[in-house]
Amino acid sequence: MLFIEGKGKPYEIGHQHGTAAKTEIARCITFYASLFKKNCKQDWPEVLQEAKKFEQTAKEKWPAYHEEMCGIADGSGKELLDIVAINVRTEINFGLFSDGCTALAWGTEKRAWLAQNWDWMTEQKPNLILMKITQQDKPTIIQVTEAGIIGKIGFNSSGVGTLLNAIKVHGVDEARMPVHFGLRMALESHSAEEAVQRLQSYGMAASAHILISDANTAIGLEFTKSTFANCLPDEKGRIVHANHLLLEHPGEVDTVWLKDSPARVKTMTENSENLGSEPSWEEVGRLFEDERNLPSAICRFEAPESGSATLFNIVMDLKSKTAVVRMGRPTQVEETVTLSL
Repeated sequence: MLFIEGKGKPYEIGHQHGTAAKTEIARCITFYASLFKKNCKQDWPEVLQEAKKFEQTAKEKWPAYHEEMCGIADGSGKELLDIVAINVRTEINFGLFSDGCTALAWGTEKRAWLAQNWDWMTEQKPNLILMKITQQDKPTIIQVTEAGIIGKIGFNSSGVGTLLNAIKVHGVDEARMPVHFGLRMALESHSAEEAVQRLQSYGMAASAHILISDANTAIGLEFTKSTFANCLPDEKGRIVHANHLLLEHPGEVDTVWLKDSPARVKTMTENSENLGSEPSWEEVGRLFEDERNLPSAICRFEAPESGSATLFNIVMDLKSKTAVVRMGRPTQVEETVTLSL
């Protein structure tokens, strides 16, 4: 798995990213161009017109992210709007084919677990990268992301971690913050509560669930283009989430686009109930190997009825600022990487 280290100012970080992942970024753009064409009948020039709306907002509201995307574009030899388009892929297509995942936060006396399977089309697996980002006056970040995208799944030197679940609620607000910008902003925060406050202050452009945790606090931030709701830990310190809204969002209608999502939440909850109060790394990892209801399982297999496969599993302990990434389905591991800050 390609590892990239970005240091310095936003443009420099982006340029390092773009230069090192030039091949992967080109493939990523090709992948999404094909998918947009297939799923929403938009040719790439039409996609770029949508991206332009977000590019202007980013330049005004989040100039550092805009500069970083400029650096990615220059480093990879692509146009700026190509890079913006993949960063706002969720919003451009109104969430019609966002990634699916099963996520768990579990705070115990000794550990602050944050873990998930990230499910998407297997064609995108070669375009996943590991990136370490070091910036002045901000926490250092390690994340797993799609090449060219500035924010995704990972943790930082302050012990704040993020996971992502796609949720399909129709509608988008280009004046608000794109989901992947929100992930990056959370990873630049010093606590879970600070991350949630920052995202809520901007509003989110489309629907999703970001599970945010630090060593002491976990918050499941559900949102749509017009609403927020916070999922809080149960009596055992757990938050379990998948790809549908668990809380009320007045005026918004969830399509429950992956019909197996409620079953995965139920399975993960039941399986974690069978563990003790201080599960081991191995026990937490095994929770994500469950193949009940294949192919639409927690450990997913790509087939017409599932639409995606598990491309990687990540288990983080935010108290020790350590993570283990298993590439591929966790029952068929292709590569294991240990990360620490």
